[in-house]
Amino acid sequence: MKFVQFLWRLAQIIFAITLIAVGVNMFLGPHEIAAGGLTGLAILIEAWSGFDRSITVYIGNGIVLVLTLIFLGREVFINTVIGAGLLPVAISLIPQYTLVEDRMLAMVVGSVIFGIAVSILYKNKASSGGTAVPPLIIQKYTGMKPSVGLFVTDGIVVILSLWVFSVDSFFFAILSIFITMVVMGYIENGVNKKKRVHIISKHSDAIVADIMSAIGKSVTCIPTIGSFENKETPMLMIAVDSSDYRRLIDIVKAHDDQAFMVTDVVSDVHGRGFTYGSGSI
Repeated sequence: MKFVQFLWRLAQIIFAITLIAVGVNMFLGPHEIAAGGLTGLAILIEAWSGFDRSITVYIGNGIVLVLTLIFLGREVFINTVIGAGLLPVAISLIPQYTLVEDRMLAMVVGSVIFGIAVSILYKNKASSGGTAVPPLIIQKYTGMKPSVGLFVTDGIVVILSLWVFSVDSFFFAILSIFITMVVMGYIENGVNKKKRVHIISKHSDAIVADIMSAIGKSVTCIPTIGSFENKETPMLMIAVDSSDYRRLIDIVKAHDDQAFMVTDVVSDVHGRGFTYGSGSI
């Protein structure tokens, strides 16, 4: 089982590294957009001196691996070795080709690809090396989200692009990092969004019974006292998938079209009925 898990993790790391190389060589690099990271720094150095970008990545990742071993431990080091070793290979193998002529579109697509790739690496406690490692170190000691840490560390590279390329490239790079951060933030916090619903009704028993039979989720009953009638009334709380939300509303309205309902969107839900098994939450 552990070997199968290792192979699955390795496959995800290889896939993410390939995505990064595609984003750099086919979207960002051809349009002189150094959107942070060691890859962005490599693009700048290549444009300034002609030094091959894959060699820059090799050298930079060598330094990063030492920091990873010191601050993040053996497991992350091993996963980073894989990513750091594969990235320059992928960059050298994937052709430097202008896949999209429109610079804005290329920047958006490349940034989204980069954000997805880095999030996959972070999920597997790995990285491609370079400036992807400092956010992990910052997260370990400060609790700062990796997406925010990546935005901060990549700012240095973006400032350098103002000197090597142009003002346009500088602002494209800033926008690229922002898009990458948004994509990472959404993947970190928004992929598993649910709806938390609070319901107050005089027909709560019937509503609970139908929710359990039709949706398959149990309901938490919370004693509450309303200021208008000044008497205790049960408030129902339930977390549901977005696909079940419409059915929940129909169930409540079928029993009480005057029921008071408040709905919140929550970033994530863990526990029985969501992350394992079934039944109550």
